[in-house]
Amino acid sequence: MGCGTWAWGNRLLWGYDKRMDPELHRVFDRCVASGVTLFDTGDSYGTGTLKGRSELLLGEFERAYQGPNKERICLATKLAPYPWRWSKGSIAAAFQASAQRLGRVDLVQLHWSTANYAPWQEGALLDGLADLYDQGLVGGVGLSNFGTRQLRKIYPRFQQRGVPVRSLQVQYSLLSTYAVTELGVKDLCDELGIQLIAYSPLCLGLLTGRYSPDGPKPTGLLRKRLFKQLLPGARSLLATLQVIGEAHQKTMAQTALNWCMGKGTIPIPGAKDLCQAEQTSVP
Repeated sequence: MGCGTWAWGNRLLWGYDKRMDPELHRVFDRCVASGVTLFDTGDSYGTGTLKGRSELLLGEFERAYQGPNKERICLATKLAPYPWRWSKGSIAAAFQASAQRLGRVDLVQLHWSTANYAPWQEGALLDGLADLYDQGLVGGVGLSNFGTRQLRKIYPRFQQRGVPVRSLQVQYSLLSTYAVTELGVKDLCDELGIQLIAYSPLCLGLLTGRYSPDGPKPTGLLRKRLFKQLLPGARSLLATLQVIGEAHQKTMAQTALNWCMGKGTIPIPGAKDLCQAEQTSVP
C-alpha cells in the first residue's frame, strides 16, 4: 500500500494548518520505516496560496529521511490538466515545477481526463507525459480518474511509443465501488498490465470508525457537511467493519484497507497524525 498526501496543505476539505508540519514529518518517517514507501501527491494539492504545499513538504521530508527503506521511496505526482495547460510544453513546465518542489519524480500522472468537456486538450497533454519518459525523466507514466472507454482509446497511444503505463488511480472503497464494479476498470487494467491504485480507500476517514452521527466530527468545512449526509446510512457497514476487525485484532481502518488489497488494488490512505499512520500502515 501507499500513502496519499491530499490533506497536506488543504484547508477547505482537511483543515490543514502549517503547525501540523512537524507531525506530518513524523507520519512520513513512520510510513517509510514500516515499509510504506509509495507517496502520492499532486501539483494542485493545497488550497489558495498553499497550492503545491503537499509536494513541497513531501520533498523536504524525503530529503531529510535517513532511516530504513530510503532507497525504496517512490514519489508519484499528478499534473492537473488546467485549461491553460494545452500543449506538450505546458506539461514539461508543470513537471519541472513539481520536480523542483519534490526533488525528483518517479511516477508522473495526469490528474484527470478532459474527454468529457475539452477532448481537444487531452492529446497534447498525454504526449507531454510520454515525452518525459522518452527523455529519461521518469520511470513510467500513470493516469488518474480515467474510465474504461477512454483508457482503451488512449492506451495504444502510449504503446506505440513504447511508454509503459504503470498505474491508474480511481476512487475505490467499501462505499465507492462504481469504477471497479460497474465500469470494469480493474478487469481492463489486469488485461493491459496496469496497476490499479485506490484513492480515498477510507472514504475521507469515514471508514475508520473515528466519527459517528452523534459523536466527533471531522475537521474541514466540506468534510463536515459530507459526513453529516453519509454517516447515518453507513451505520450497518461500520458496525460490520468493527466486528470483523475485532475478530482479527485489527482496526476498522486496517480492515477496510485489507478489503481493497484483497481486490488487487494498492490503497493510498492519507494520514495527518502519527496515530492515524500507525493504525493504517500495518493492515
